[in-house]
Amino acid sequence: MFCSTIIPTIGRQSLSRAVESILNQHLPAGDFEVIVVNDSGEPLPFAEWQRSARVQVIDTYRRERSVARNTGAAVARGRYLHFLDDDDWIAPGAFQHLWSLSQSSQAKWLYGVSQLVDRQDKPTIQLRHGLNGNCFIQVMAGEWIPLQSSFIEQETFFKVGGFDPLISGPEDIDLLRRVALVGEIAETPNLVAYVVRGEQGSTTDYLGHSQASRWARDRILDSSGAFEAMRSSASAPYWQGRLLRVYLTSVVWNLQRRRLFTAASRAFFALRSAFATTRGLFSPAYWRAISRPYASFTFRKGFQEAESG
Repeated sequence: MFCSTIIPTIGRQSLSRAVESILNQHLPAGDFEVIVVNDSGEPLPFAEWQRSARVQVIDTYRRERSVARNTGAAVARGRYLHFLDDDDWIAPGAFQHLWSLSQSSQAKWLYGVSQLVDRQDKPTIQLRHGLNGNCFIQVMAGEWIPLQSSFIEQETFFKVGGFDPLISGPEDIDLLRRVALVGEIAETPNLVAYVVRGEQGSTTDYLGHSQASRWARDRILDSSGAFEAMRSSASAPYWQGRLLRVYLTSVVWNLQRRRLFTAASRAFFALRSAFATTRGLFSPAYWRAISRPYASFTFRKGFQEAESG
């Protein structure tokens, strides 16, 4: 089995489009399956896709997306895990592109271009990240790769502990960071997924998103090898500045919570980062990265492309 697509659902009507977009995929070799995790607490209405031998429906009971996704992953047979929300869908030929990428890359996280759409399915911007290899500092700084456009090696998914059920909202960002800590990522330049964005009708907790993301990121800083992985991926002065800012903001965050020992540890690594920087000290980009909150290069490029035509 090459890949398993796991779709947690609360029974929205868009589920059929999501499942059918997977069933219409083709692979040069290997097979795929669809695991629909019904978290609605009620039986799903019948749909023709339920007759497919590739589809399996399992039930959880209003346990939220992280638990539903982990439950689907636990029964998945694929070498790669693909997580799709029930209101998103996959582009034609997406699996072929990701299969081809898997033949030339040993990366643990494979992904492609994402087309963002609004709640009326109107295209907004495309996300072309250009992130390959060790990108740990980039994702710790704030870059985001949609799950819907990604294949995650199953062995690595379980190695890092899967989705954290204590995190609601940025659980996908947290997973990306933990995978990027232990393995490389790789991109295909082809369109993979259509991802619906917008608070209306969303099940994401946007109010608590920022604090949950900050808490999750700070916890990753306690991981063995986190500093070394960020430093080795910070090849340019800008990213060296982002590395220092990650630790400086963590110092402040922990002082506010009176976690003095942790704040002191973060300050130590901030000093290590500063002393390890040489040419970056004379770069405006280095100081800009330290002094300003992160603004995604991927989103900025997407908006510029959309405005230009």
